[in-house]
This record gives sequence, structure tokens and C-alpha cells, in this order.
Amino acid sequence: QVQLVESGGGSVQAGGSLTLSCAASGDKFLRSCTAWFRQAPGKEREAVAAIYAVGGDTYYADSVKGRFTISQDNARNTGYLQMNSLKPEDSAMYYCAAEAFCNEGNWRKPSYLAWGLGTQVTVSS
Repeated sequence: QVQLVESGGGSVQAGGSLTLSCAASGDKFLRSCTAWFRQAPGKEREAVAAIYAVGGDTYYADSVKGRFTISQDNARNTGYLQMNSLKPEDSAMYYCAAEAFCNEGNWRKPSYLAWGLGTQVTVSS
């Protein structure tokens, strides 16, 4: 089993920054891929970024490229999402997810093995 706990959300003005954390426990193989999704009220869950521990490949949604950075600290079993130049449209509940494998072809699919409960990000204009 894999357990995920997000933290770091909050309220920030447009142009500001936040760093989300995802503390993971459980089978390391089953969480080789860590992803972040977000969901705003009335909208579908959207894939934001993912990182595959084997090789360190990273993937980003076009809407966050150049502004968000996903990383992984394997020693601390923690994943991070550094979010810069935040926009009001980034406001959403952000979820951490884990799976054994991901690549360019499948990282956006919301079929991950494990999910956290989410952390709220609110960006005001």
C-alpha cells in the first residue's frame, strides 16, 4: 500500500509562489511515479506534472510549463511542486498521486494507484 499526504497549500496573490509537498510512505516501487493533479470547482481533475523516479523524467501540462517545477527527494520520501508566477486560474485543490510507472503517454490519466486528500491553493488577483 501507498499513503500520500499533501501540505503547503494556502492563499497567495497573483505573481506569488508556493511550494507543495507530498509525504509518501509504503511500497517504494508502487510510488516510482509521483504526479500532481488539480481540480477547481465545477471542473474536471487536471494533470499538472509528474516525475518518474527511474531516470528522473518529468512531465508538465502546457498551462504550467516554465512556472511549475516538480521534484523528488527520495531520502525524505517527499515530492514537491514548486509553483511560481501563480495566476488566479491556478486556484484549485491540488492532489498528489502515485503509481509504479508513468511516461509521456500515460501520465495525464487519472488512474493512479494512490491519492492524497489534497491541499487547497487560492490565488487572488
